[in-house]
This record gives sequence, structure tokens and C-alpha cells, in this order.
Amino acid sequence: MKIIALVGSPKGMNGNTAALLNIVLEGARNQGAETETIAIRGKEIRPCLSCDACHKHGVCPQKDAFNAIKAKIMDADGLVLASPNYIFHVSAQLKAFIDRCCGIVHCVGFEGKYGAAVVTSGGGEERPIASYLNHFLAITGAIPIGSVWATMSQVEGQNFPDNVRKKAFSLGENLVKAWKSKTTSSKYNKVSSQFEERMRSLILWRKQEWPYEYKYWKQHRGLK
Repeated sequence: MKIIALVGSPKGMNGNTAALLNIVLEGARNQGAETETIAIRGKEIRPCLSCDACHKHGVCPQKDAFNAIKAKIMDADGLVLASPNYIFHVSAQLKAFIDRCCGIVHCVGFEGKYGAAVVTSGGGEERPIASYLNHFLAITGAIPIGSVWATMSQVEGQNFPDNVRKKAFSLGENLVKAWKSKTTSSKYNKVSSQFEERMRSLILWRKQEWPYEYKYWKQHRGLK
């Protein structure tokens, strides 16, 4: 299994989020996975311009790292999204990547991949952010298998307590095990199925304006 992990933090690989993510990836490698981590610190991914080029042509025209990162994810089996809690949401750095995935969302383009979420905060309320990241994975067609988080005001340096370390390591192991066994999730299957029907209707409605996505749906999803 090949896993791509994205860390959306201006601190890159030196921050708390990357430190927690690394434990997750240790667990994945313990089950035989190959992992690659990409730090999105701010300059790598620009905000979406709402130009509709991805819907019309299938490729974002912006000259940054997005298309290369997208290609790596498409070639992988798993995707782990990691973010600090910035004012009760994901960081702007990771949100820029998510917004640029509009075409992937429309095509449910990460179907068949397995995913997980990692969140850190200064003072808490990580759960809604982890839920948001897993929901994003589900609407792209990926299968979320869980999340882990840590409240850094309760941690000395980056010495995560044993229960957090154990959960993070197990999350990485479970990600690989789920991929190997082709495990599904009744909760997220419902989310994915309902969202796919929503996108099917949307693409039919906008088929003249979005020729790439209409063609994609005809070829890959049997759209009439």
C-alpha cells in the first residue's frame, strides 16, 4: 500500500501536527505500507480562482504544486490529511488544497482509496475538524477509517501521552489493514452514495458548461 500524507501547516515537518502524523505513518509502515509526506506551508498551493477550468478541461491551470500533488494521490492507495486547529477549522494551507479539489469532488475522483485524519490544537475542540476532514474524504469517494488528535496544552513538548501514541500508531496500522481487507464503512458509504447522486444530477444539469466532467461521468460512471 502506498500512502500520501499532507500536512497543512506553516511549520511544515517541524510542527506538532507533523509529529503526531509521523506516529500514524509509523503504524502504517509497520504493516508494510510505503509512505510519503508532503508539507503544504503556504506557497505550494494557491487559493482556487473559481475559473471552472477543472470542470471544463480536467486540469487546473495555476502554476503551482497542486497538479503534481494530485497526481501523487491518484497514484496512491491511501491519503492522510493532517491539520492544526486554526480558529475552529483546518488551516488555510490545507483548506486551499481542499478547495482546489473541486473537480475531484465533482468526479468522486478518490474512489477506492482509504483515508484518515490527524488534528492538533492548542486548547481542544479537535473532533469537528477531524470529522470535516473525514467527510471531505468520503465525498471524494475515499473510505475514511478513523482519526486521531491531541491537545498540545496537555502535552510536554511533542512527547505525546501513551494513549495518544497508541491510538495514532493503531490508526496507521488500521488504515493498511482496512485497505488489505477492502473494509467498508456503513456510515461513510451512505455519505458517499448520497453525494454521488447529488453530483450525478449536477453534472447532467451543467453538461454543456463542464464538458470534461460530463465525459468523465459517461466513461467511468455510466452517465447517459
